Amino acid sequence: MTEQALRDTMVMLGASLFQRGYATGGAGNLSAKLPDGTLLATPTGSCLGRLDPMRLARVSMSGEHLGGDRPSKEVAFHLAIYHNKPNCQAVVHLHCTHLTALSCLEGLDPANVIRPFTPYYVMRVGQLPLIPYYKPGDARIAGELGRRAPEGNAFLLANHGPVVTGKDLVDAVNNMEELEETARLALLLHGQRIRYLSEPEVDELRRIKP
Repeated sequence: MTEQALRDTMVMLGASLFQRGYATGGAGNLSAKLPDGTLLATPTGSCLGRLDPMRLARVSMSGEHLGGDRPSKEVAFHLAIYHNKPNCQAVVHLHCTHLTALSCLEGLDPANVIRPFTPYYVMRVGQLPLIPYYKPGDARIAGELGRRAPEGNAFLLANHGPVVTGKDLVDAVNNMEELEETARLALLLHGQRIRYLSEPEVDELRRIKP
C-alpha cells in the first residue's frame, strides 16, 4: 500500500470507529508501518472521527518525529510492539466501552482476561493478557507490551483499554472489533452459566485462519 493510500485508509477507519462509538473525543490512537519502514500515526489529542490525512504524524522506528503533527505520547508503546513483534504491521489502541469496562473489574485472570467461548475470538485474537495499571504515558506500559508482544495479538491495559495488533491496519481494526464484541458478550453473560470452548476445540480453532 502506498503512503497516500495508507493515509486515506487510516482516516477512513478512524472515522468509522468514531461514528460507531468505538472512540470518543481525543481518546485512542492508530499506527501502521509504511513501505519504507517508518510509521504513520495519529497525532496527539486528535479525534479519530476528524483526522486530516496530511497532518498524520510520520515517525521513525527510533521514535523521531519526521513529519506531520506531533504524534501521541502513546506511540512509544506502539514502537515497543513493532520492535518485538516483527510480523506486526499495525497497532490500534482504543477506549471502547465494553473492553474498558472489563479492564476496570477486579479478579481478572492476568494470563487471559476472557476465557474462550466464541470461535472468532480464538481465531482472531487468541487470548487477552492483562497489563498492570500504569498512568497513561508511563514508560512501563511500553516495557510491558514490548516484553509480551510476541505472545499474541491483543492486550488489555488495566483501568485503561485494549491494544490490538494486525498484519495491516484493516486487520488490526477487524481484530479490535471482534474483541470489543466478545467483551460485550462477556459482560452480557456475566453471572450466567456459559458453555466455554474445550481445550481440543480451542486447539482446532487455532489452526484456522479467519
